[in-house]
Amino acid sequence: MKATSGTIDPNRRSYWLKTLHRWHWISAAVSLIALLLFAATGITLNHAAQIESEPVVVNLKETLPASLLRSLKAERAEDAPLPGAVNDWLADALDVRAEGRKGEWSDADVYVSLPRPGGDAWLSIDRESGAIEYERTDRGWIAWLNDLHKGRNTGTAWRWFIDLFAVACLLFALTGLWLLQLHARQRGKTWPLVALGLAVPLLIVVLFMH
Repeated sequence: MKATSGTIDPNRRSYWLKTLHRWHWISAAVSLIALLLFAATGITLNHAAQIESEPVVVNLKETLPASLLRSLKAERAEDAPLPGAVNDWLADALDVRAEGRKGEWSDADVYVSLPRPGGDAWLSIDRESGAIEYERTDRGWIAWLNDLHKGRNTGTAWRWFIDLFAVACLLFALTGLWLLQLHARQRGKTWPLVALGLAVPLLIVVLFMH
């Protein structure tokens, strides 16, 4: 890594600078939009109590056709999902997507919880009469973005995205730290500023969190 004069080999230093800059900007570009989203929702989550929103509740009632009702009268496991034909009918008639959702079966009815980002929903079907009650609560787009930040009720694909985004952010931070190390000799304030970035949150934790 060092030439005989005691200085860093210019060729080796040039190689690492080019490599680190490449990965630094690639990781920055990949994570930029999501980083803006998570930074903004970090603020909205921190001030959730001050951001008022009026939930919008939609309640729908319908009756399941007799031909489909018969499929609900068969014995099923307590947490079995709704039959496929019932799910298809609900999607067409009520725009309700219940595929793969576990049901809570009793002798009287079947209840399906349908939580989602920014709100909640549930569905109940009477196993004798076929009476359906569906309720959906929408808490607004800020609540929706906040739930994306937390990964709340967002599904497997979004959770994988969060993990990959976190890896990109780590790569961005680590390559940035390495670049700071390479430039530190020419920038005397580098390590004092890095130390400040560590000291401020540490002092807040020690002095103000009890």
